[in-house]
Amino acid sequence: MDSIPIILFLIVFVMILFGYPVALTLGGISVLAGLIFFDADFFYLVSLRIYGIMNNFVLLAVPLFIFMGLTLEKSGIAEKLLETMAILFGKIKGGLAYSVIIVGGMLAASTGIVGATVVTMGLISLPTMLRRGYDPKLATGVIASSGTLGQIIPPSVVLVLLGSVLNISVGNLFTSALLPGMTLVFLYLIYVAILSVINPSMAPAMPKEVVEEFRRKKNTLDIINAFFLPFILIFAVLGSIFMGIASPTEAAGIGALGALTLSYIQGSINLKKLKDISAETTKLTSIVFMILLGATSFSLVFRGLEGDKILVELITSSNLSSEVFLIYVLITVFITGFFIDFIEIIFIVVPVIAPILIALNIDLIWVGIMLAINLQTSFLTPPFGFSLFYLKSVSPKEIKTTDIYKGVVPFVIIQVLFLVFLFFNPEYIYIIPDFLENYNS
Repeated sequence: MDSIPIILFLIVFVMILFGYPVALTLGGISVLAGLIFFDADFFYLVSLRIYGIMNNFVLLAVPLFIFMGLTLEKSGIAEKLLETMAILFGKIKGGLAYSVIIVGGMLAASTGIVGATVVTMGLISLPTMLRRGYDPKLATGVIASSGTLGQIIPPSVVLVLLGSVLNISVGNLFTSALLPGMTLVFLYLIYVAILSVINPSMAPAMPKEVVEEFRRKKNTLDIINAFFLPFILIFAVLGSIFMGIASPTEAAGIGALGALTLSYIQGSINLKKLKDISAETTKLTSIVFMILLGATSFSLVFRGLEGDKILVELITSSNLSSEVFLIYVLITVFITGFFIDFIEIIFIVVPVIAPILIALNIDLIWVGIMLAINLQTSFLTPPFGFSLFYLKSVSPKEIKTTDIYKGVVPFVIIQVLFLVFLFFNPEYIYIIPDFLENYNS
């Protein structure tokens, strides 16, 4: 009987690897297991769980952040920001790569939607980078990795979901994730700087006449607006959270309204675009919540069969230290990310390990940040890295899939090394939260 929960978990994992829909796999196996091992009352318990999820105020932030990100993408605000930044950095070697990384960080801080960011930057930047002589591997690596910064830089849908599953404050996750996210941006910039010095032909500067022509066409006000509008949105969303004015969910509402307002001011939104944005938001939100409902049903069965107690007893009886267990968790999530999506990992793996983390007195905020960075790598690791697919779908024909795979390897290594740093220096994530606490007091 003790092995039944583990067998169910393995069955789910195998079926997902074979391509069965995640939400239906989780929900279907949960219903069958509930009927076999429990009785009809199981469905009453499931309905209570579903009602609890639908009544969760924190999860309301998910569709709002998705709506905000899609609005910025469809309205062209992100495109103007990227074009302007590229020209400002165009005169220096690696300038285009710097602009993509910085804009990737800014879009992450104002959208949190990886797919929208990667596609936007791929459509706008990749042809320009290739035309200016950039190495295809560097160009694709920079775009794909910068687009995934939305996983860790708040506001992040990943952090919202992790906070919900780990039952910890999303606001605390946001403040703790800001410095690690900014550090990753800085590390990417250092890598490009070193590469442009070692091998300048991989990241050449833009011709002087191109930069001057752009500056003739665009006045100072246009350039200021390209930066000013996104900064307003970033400040409205993150500032309201960090200053204690709004909760993450309320800030998501501010962000959604702010994105619409900025798009209206620029005259880049209309009813057709609004309809497309709403439809896409509904689709993405439905996918997330279908998986969440299936995962909740599976978690109910797993805990009903005392799977969590079995795992806790297994870990405690093996005399593993909390550090060693956490290393195993991070390695497992990293490897799992090669094959399944981050949402599936959050809703399948994290609920299973959460009771063990609590039993071992491990700081859940620290774990949440490391899991978010770990999940960020899942977007970049072949064969199923979603950022790689997003970028390939909008890449010119001369870009090979192997170019993209090779291009992201250095950035994956950077993320893994930074993850190791955070493992040995947990206090690093609390620098900004401690500062804000002292400031607000």
